[in-house]
Amino acid sequence: MSAPLIEIKDLKVDVPLKGGKAVPILKGVSLQIMPGETFGLVGESGSGKSVTSLAIMGLLKKPLKATGGQILYRGEDLLTASKKTMRNLRGNRIAMIFQEPMTALNPLQTVGRQIAEMFVLHQGKSWAEGQKLAVEALAAVKVPSPERRAGNYPHQMSGGLRQRVMIAMALACNPDLLIADEPTTALDVTVQAEVLKLIRELCAERGTAVLFISHDLGVIASVCQRVGVMYSGVLVEENDTRALFSNPQHTYTKGLLGALPRLGSRTADSRNRLVDIDSIIADRSVLTQERYIAPRITEGGAAQ
Repeated sequence: MSAPLIEIKDLKVDVPLKGGKAVPILKGVSLQIMPGETFGLVGESGSGKSVTSLAIMGLLKKPLKATGGQILYRGEDLLTASKKTMRNLRGNRIAMIFQEPMTALNPLQTVGRQIAEMFVLHQGKSWAEGQKLAVEALAAVKVPSPERRAGNYPHQMSGGLRQRVMIAMALACNPDLLIADEPTTALDVTVQAEVLKLIRELCAERGTAVLFISHDLGVIASVCQRVGVMYSGVLVEENDTRALFSNPQHTYTKGLLGALPRLGSRTADSRNRLVDIDSIIADRSVLTQERYIAPRITEGGAAQ
């Protein structure tokens, strides 16, 4: 079995307080993403999913501070890497699609120039070459009339088109890892399906690994091969997607899946009531329950 592309070991992130105290945000997160794998990270808002992705990108801002652990990319610890190293990796070998493209894109520059910048900074292209490659990148993500759209500003595009621009920008330099942080937020169901299909197809074509962050279990089930479940800064369960959905092991995972409405079910019937997640959250003992991390199976059939 090949070595992990990204390996997070016991990652801790805190918010320091006065008097030397700190509030823990991530409490020892460990996970692996293999080359070409789509790994889903699921959990409620505030569980630490986005903080984990920002730590990988080296974009943690004060007062957040990584206080322990390692983030190994091809064996190099990103937590101790220099700013120059991170600038060279960010957007080049490790790229990210942010939750809201309207705030992630520069409103004062055309989308074509913003994509072209990736080629200029990371591949040494001229601006003229970068603009041509930007048009090709827009065409690759199926933006209609890419030559014309390259001259648009973000506010001149729909939410779905802005998200395609973000995907084009993230994949411009053929990164090893794409972090997709809630990439379908605020999109209608039809556009959401198109964006998910686009991410799947492009990443499969290029062999790009994906860390897919969401609290939408349906989306996670449709795009990911392996899933980690986060609760209150802890990775409480990790397993292959099919196994996790068919046989969840942790109390919190069972609660999440039990809260999903089923088409055709009568929730008024006491036998089919949705699980009350609040009661699980209120029970802090869920954090002391043993985490369930299923072993990875190698090609030869042995557990790793």
